[in-house]
Amino acid sequence: MVKIRLARFGSKKHPYYHIVVCDSESPRDGRFLEQLGTYDPSKPMSEARLERKRLEYWLGVGANATETLKKIIRENKKALTAAPNG
Repeated sequence: MVKIRLARFGSKKHPYYHIVVCDSESPRDGRFLEQLGTYDPSKPMSEARLERKRLEYWLGVGANATETLKKIIRENKKALTAAPNG
């Protein structure tokens, strides 16, 4: 099964996450298929950087997102619709 989840980077007590697509049996920071963006927990979830087209592709082919990632996607989508154009 393919999952979209967070892979932890950064230093001790200052985490920084990459949003990755990987096999569900891979370790948290192990091998991944594709990196879709980044998330810094010290900033609001709406400021996470996501590649929307690739995210939609992976969700379309049956990849499952983790609960935390679903929250990040939801907040990011809200921020995009609330932002004025231009």
